[in-house]
Amino acid sequence: MLLIPLKHENMEGRRWPVVTFALIALNLVAFLATDSTIHSQQPELADVRTKLLLLAAAHPELDMPLDVQEFVSNFAKSNVEAWKKVGAQLQDAKKSSKVPSRLLEDPEQLQATMDSLAQRFHETQEKSVLQNYAFVPYNPKPISYLTSMFLHTGWLHLIGNMWFLWLAGFILEENWGRIIYPIFYVLSGIGASLAHAAMYPHSVIPCLGASGAVAALMGGFLMRFPKLKIDMWGWAFFFRFRFKAPAYWLLPLWLLTEIFYGTLFGQASGVAHWAHVGGFAFGAIAALVIQKTGLEHEANAVIEKKVGWSADPAILEATSLMEQEKLDDGIKVLKKYLATKPDAMDAHTILAQLYWRKHDFPACKDIYAKLCQLHLKANDADAAWQSYQDYKNVGGDRLPATTWLELGRLAESQEKYDLAVREYENLAKTYPNEKQSVLALLSGGRLTLKKLDRPSEALLFYKAAAASPAPHAEWDPNIQKGILEAEKALSKPSSPVPSTS
Repeated sequence: MLLIPLKHENMEGRRWPVVTFALIALNLVAFLATDSTIHSQQPELADVRTKLLLLAAAHPELDMPLDVQEFVSNFAKSNVEAWKKVGAQLQDAKKSSKVPSRLLEDPEQLQATMDSLAQRFHETQEKSVLQNYAFVPYNPKPISYLTSMFLHTGWLHLIGNMWFLWLAGFILEENWGRIIYPIFYVLSGIGASLAHAAMYPHSVIPCLGASGAVAALMGGFLMRFPKLKIDMWGWAFFFRFRFKAPAYWLLPLWLLTEIFYGTLFGQASGVAHWAHVGGFAFGAIAALVIQKTGLEHEANAVIEKKVGWSADPAILEATSLMEQEKLDDGIKVLKKYLATKPDAMDAHTILAQLYWRKHDFPACKDIYAKLCQLHLKANDADAAWQSYQDYKNVGGDRLPATTWLELGRLAESQEKYDLAVREYENLAKTYPNEKQSVLALLSGGRLTLKKLDRPSEALLFYKAAAASPAPHAEWDPNIQKGILEAEKALSKPSSPVPSTS
């Protein structure tokens, strides 16, 4: 079964999440700069390590440089049973009459081979991206605590981590600001690496990726927004499904899955499960500290000052009530506020979220329709279209006629003529007795005739306007003119198509 989060209920912020964008960009740049090098270095690194380990297992009496000895010793400690088994098999092979001649070399030759392999080992280690910048538990380099969280080993690895970083990260940046948030992220990545090293102190396998730090963001998300619902897409046994569930249900389930796989498979799965568990725990604890110490409150005060926006006490109260899932109380506060300030856009936006969480979709429709009207009035085209889409998503199909007409004109101004025609047509069908329907039919006729060169369709629009039950005497001259122009365009002979040989 595959589960992928698509979004959550709070996908809006007061300002651009520049730190989150910067983190994603750094990960992408690091991936593009190192991925091909990592893959080109892997065959040689694996070859020299395999030969070195086999020789050391067959001839433990050979002298080895300190770095080689440390590598072999830690590999043996982290793979105790496998090391014993390989050593025993090689010792038996030496006693066998069928042993290959290379294993019967004299001690000097064996030592020379060991020295050569040790030199190759040292050279590959020195130039290897993974050995220098990924986190290797048995021999971690100080810089690797930072650099390891920006390295990835494939596009799927990168994209998966960046998607989770975006979903959990930008909302935490919105609440914690551009100082606390990046410090939290970096310390989380370090904490995840330490958790992995605590479970596998002798591991020689490089650990890399942003997933430890991202797991910490998920832990912080859980503590900060436990009741926020996450929109999930899933696939299992050829069935696709989609559902919503609160963070307090989904994220602990993910954590238990990581603990289960970490316990059952350890490092064999190729995933650093205990780094995820450690990062998640670190993030959850750090989020509580940030919240309880008042750091988040101070960060919010700074953000509001910088964006030049000071929310009305009623807005702040309603937002707080929403986070506490006291939805009805939040709605009462905002309704009282809107009675005095009916065009307050921020109040309508929060009210829509409250109704959405209550699953009161009829009320949602009214709020989204009002928001569409307010955004049109403010000349915010993108926000107007988004509000209209939100309106349709909750089942809306009867936008107020005046607002609908303005939306059609907005589409015209953006040269989205087909969209404008479609909206004009829907308006006219929905409100046949309103004067806006006549204006919509006239506009539909004009666009299909002048902009889209579809005179037959234009004629239908103009004739529908002429037959409209809505009063339209003042527009009759325009209607008749449109009918004549459409008929004239239809009567024009088509241009002959040139023949080709």
